[in-house]
Order: sequence, then structure tokens, then C-alpha cells
Amino acid sequence: MFLLHDQLGSEIQDPEEETFLLFSQEIPSQNLGFVDSHATTLDLPIGGKDYIIHQSPTILNRPGSTTGAVVWKITPLVAEWLGSSDNLLWKSGVLSSSSSILELGCGISGLVGLVLGPLVSRYVLTDQSYVSRLVEKNLEENIAVATQKPVSLKRSRGKSATTTAQKSSMNLRFTPLDWELDEVTPSLTGTEDIRSFDAVIACDCIYNDTLIRPLVQTCVDACKLRSRDPSVSDNPALCIVAQQLRDPEIFEGWIKEFNKHFCAWRVPEDALSETLRANTGFIVHIGILRDTT
Repeated sequence: MFLLHDQLGSEIQDPEEETFLLFSQEIPSQNLGFVDSHATTLDLPIGGKDYIIHQSPTILNRPGSTTGAVVWKITPLVAEWLGSSDNLLWKSGVLSSSSSILELGCGISGLVGLVLGPLVSRYVLTDQSYVSRLVEKNLEENIAVATQKPVSLKRSRGKSATTTAQKSSMNLRFTPLDWELDEVTPSLTGTEDIRSFDAVIACDCIYNDTLIRPLVQTCVDACKLRSRDPSVSDNPALCIVAQQLRDPEIFEGWIKEFNKHFCAWRVPEDALSETLRANTGFIVHIGILRDTT
């Protein structure tokens, strides 16, 4: 964890200054940020693998918060960045093959889980129940792709590929979680062997000011599981928040709330992939609970 601190640089002290610094630069237009809100399937290449993702424009257009029904531009970019062996989280040892990860607001694609799931011990995707059918379908249809090495994707059709996929699917699961209604408990891991998470990921979940406080509180509750887990080391859980820069007021509301509970850092430019750097309109922050630092 100390190695990670060195790579992250200075902690954010003033949320208003962080907002000004980010929104005073030129931000390219990404519109709302959909990959393609009209398509029912998307072909998304990530890390040398081709994922076929089913989405629902119909659900997106229903009243209410149904933004998880389609894929957003930042999701495959974050998945590829987190899955790279050059990522600072892997190089610093914060993430490893023994890590357990919780994702909040995964949407229908499950893309981040599909990329990271085969690399870690346990990956739990969560979102509201309306995404359940499609996320389960996307996991089932892409798990064989996710578990194969890129160089052998087109040749791997045998028993070993099936066995690897089945093993990985046991470590990758979806469970419904509503930030406003559901309690965060160790049962989220889905196994008695793991009672907390090494990292909590939220990818492009910040777009509605009424959801800011429930989202941050869910992040807090999920990270606190680590401090209550006697079976793990003293390393605190990490909270990784990636988002598209859209509205300065929404962003400032989030960073102020997040900064109350977490020591926060913006991931430096040189630690991000080119597709996630500031001139793209995307940003990644990392937080560690204040009472655990």
C-alpha cells in the first residue's frame, strides 16, 4: 500500500479546487457517453479479446433510473486499464490473484468483471435487479472468451477451455444490490471463505445528485467490511471510482461527499492509459477510508 501512495502523489485536500482544476480544462464532447444506445448487441475488443455484449435500448427509455441498460464509453476503457499488467494496482501489489473485488453499478455488460474476474480470486458484480437477466446472459456467453489467452482465442475449443471457463464462472457472480434499500454484509461475497473485499469499483455511476450520498455510503459500508474481517491482513480496502466528466455541480457534490469519508487521490496521468487521460473527458479517483489510513 505504501508503494501505491508513492505513485499516487498528493492527496486531494480541497474538493472545490479539484472540481475547478478538472473543469477549467477543455473537455471533449462525448455527448451523454453511450457507446451506441440504439444497438441491441455490441462487439467490444478489450485486451486482444472480442466480447459480444447484449444491451437493451428499450429498458433505457423506460421511466426511472435505467442507465445501466446500455454500455457507456468509459466502461471498456476502464476494463482494459484495470486488466493490464502495467496497471499501478497490480505493480504495487494492491491487486493480486488472491484479491476479492466488489463492483457497484455494473450495468448489463459485466465487462469489468469479465476482464478482471479471471485474474482474481473473487469478483462480485452488483446493480439493481432490472439488469439481472442481461448481465447473467452476458456473463454466460462471454466467460469462455474472458478466460482464454488472446493468442489462442480462435483455436481453443477443447475440453481445457471449457474447464477453465467453468472454474472462472464460479469466481464471477452477479447479485442485486440497491444502494438506497439494501444492506451491505459479508454475504455479498457469496462464500463463507471470503468475508470482505480488497477493492470496491464504481464505473460511471455518478450522474444523479440524489444518488450521490447512497452511493458513497455503500462504498463506505463495503470498504468497512475489511476492517471487521479477522481473517485478512491490515491492508485497507481500496475504492476505485471512474467517471466521465459531465456536470461540474454533480462532480463537486460527489467529491465533497467522498472526501468526507475517504482520503482521495486522482490517478496521475502517467499511470492511466491514453484513452483515460484528462483530455479525453474521463477521470479515475482512488480512496481509502479515513479511519483505516
